[in-house]
Amino acid sequence: MPGHSYTFTHALCRTPSRSVTAGLRAADQGDPDADLFVQEHAAYGDALRATGATVRVLEPLEAFPDSTFIEDAALCLKGQAIVLRPGADTRLGEAAALRPDLQRVMNGVIELETEGYVDGGDILCSDHEVMIGLSARTTRQGAEDLRPIVESLGYTMRILETPADILHFKTESSLLDTETILATPKLAASGCFTGYRVILTPEGEEAAANAIRFNDTVFLSAGHPKTAAALRETGYKVTELATSQAALVDGGLSCLSLRFSL
Repeated sequence: MPGHSYTFTHALCRTPSRSVTAGLRAADQGDPDADLFVQEHAAYGDALRATGATVRVLEPLEAFPDSTFIEDAALCLKGQAIVLRPGADTRLGEAAALRPDLQRVMNGVIELETEGYVDGGDILCSDHEVMIGLSARTTRQGAEDLRPIVESLGYTMRILETPADILHFKTESSLLDTETILATPKLAASGCFTGYRVILTPEGEEAAANAIRFNDTVFLSAGHPKTAAALRETGYKVTELATSQAALVDGGLSCLSLRFSL
């Protein structure tokens, strides 16, 4: 079915923990406000529900400060969940903690057996291929061990090099439709999006590239008016969401949910 890479019936989220103030970050811009983070997270879930999807929100995990960024622990394809191996030491236990919930809601759960690492934030899926960007959190061995699983589900897989100063591949890219990707000029210049139409984020709005297309809506982090205007002019329905607290711990819209159809 064309468009299955952005048409979803379900999403799985996890409420931010109080311990999110100890979340990982590349640069210290101050700790997130846990209460405000919960408010922004709730609005995010409501926005996904407004597209017609069923959204399940899991309880917070205080032992894992970054666990609200649920996308990094699993990859959902064609109703199957692949349990990944996150590349930060403090996040390794998140996948095991998530597995029972995946077993309850997904059609099947597949374990990635690897000595390497894969973060879901480094994986961008179109209708026919899975692009995985190597990064500080995703290693080549992890990516290669993921390949046979992805190919068994009917996708091709491309392993790409994420520029060294970009945390995750999807920090600076997102799928808008089956043929179109929103990306920063830096990531697009690496040549990784050959075969796709690319819309570039304007200067100063690079953080807008971490958007999500969810059913008929492109969700964009608030505070990027030029990007929002450009997408609307191109014909996309855009909804802006506050992500101020997630941004303080290197998070964005895509990492806050696992999106899938059953």
